[in-house]
Amino acid sequence: MDYIDYYKTLGISQTASSEEIKKAYRKLARKFHPDVNPNDKEAHKKFQEINEANEVLSDPEKRKKYDKYGKNWQHGEAQEQAQRQYQQSGNFGGQSFGGDFDEGHLSDFFASMFGGGRQSKARYRGDDLSATLQLNLTDVLHSHKKTITINGRNIRITIPAGIENGQVLKLKGHGDPGSNGGPNGDLHVTFSIINNTAFKKMGNDLYLTKEIDLYTAMLGGELTIDTLHGKIKLKVKPETQNNTKIRVKGKGAAIYKTEGHYGDLYVTYSVVLPQNLTDKQRQLFMELSKS
Repeated sequence: MDYIDYYKTLGISQTASSEEIKKAYRKLARKFHPDVNPNDKEAHKKFQEINEANEVLSDPEKRKKYDKYGKNWQHGEAQEQAQRQYQQSGNFGGQSFGGDFDEGHLSDFFASMFGGGRQSKARYRGDDLSATLQLNLTDVLHSHKKTITINGRNIRITIPAGIENGQVLKLKGHGDPGSNGGPNGDLHVTFSIINNTAFKKMGNDLYLTKEIDLYTAMLGGELTIDTLHGKIKLKVKPETQNNTKIRVKGKGAAIYKTEGHYGDLYVTYSVVLPQNLTDKQRQLFMELSKS
């Protein structure tokens, strides 16, 4: 695998803080997102590189290994451990090398351990892959299956109900293939959930402000509103005050991995005062004010 400078990919320095990494990633992800650049293969490739760089640099442990080992960051610790064992034992494969050994012996040792020799049995795990999947809030009311394409491969995944914006699902074994019989890497899918509704979402609950006229507020009545689960009728009690909030149980957003269970919907009534009153209406209000 060719060496990739993840810092250069994100346009940051090696001393960048975690907040600077996050800020740089978000800026580039918006610029090169496939939805912003449809049918642009270069932008799609750049988007994958950005995700890969962010996955490593945003993880303190992975970043530490990358800074130390560079290209071989995923296998650097194993190589160092094998070298220490070799140096301490002075014996490999039944051969004793005494106290010192030359570079030829060391090269042969690492060739057999890490893939340089023709008979190498070293097994390496494949690289992890990252992808971003954008969905609407209304798409995640129920669990469903969806096919995504990663590096030319179609992968069918199950999207659980209530998946949250920014949440990451790990699909074991769907990353790059391993070498010498090693296991495949994993695929990390980050979800971008767009609120395509008129509701404000807080956790699993939804919030809506609904205007009602003064007469309905004073005398009571009935109104119909749209929810994520279809239309419902609400009864307005007589003498309802401005900013009165009611709860409609079970008409909110889906609860994660709990099929058929939802948060609540909170509706706040905003009383709209009448305008452009006729003389008769104004007179009636004056009489009410005197009563």
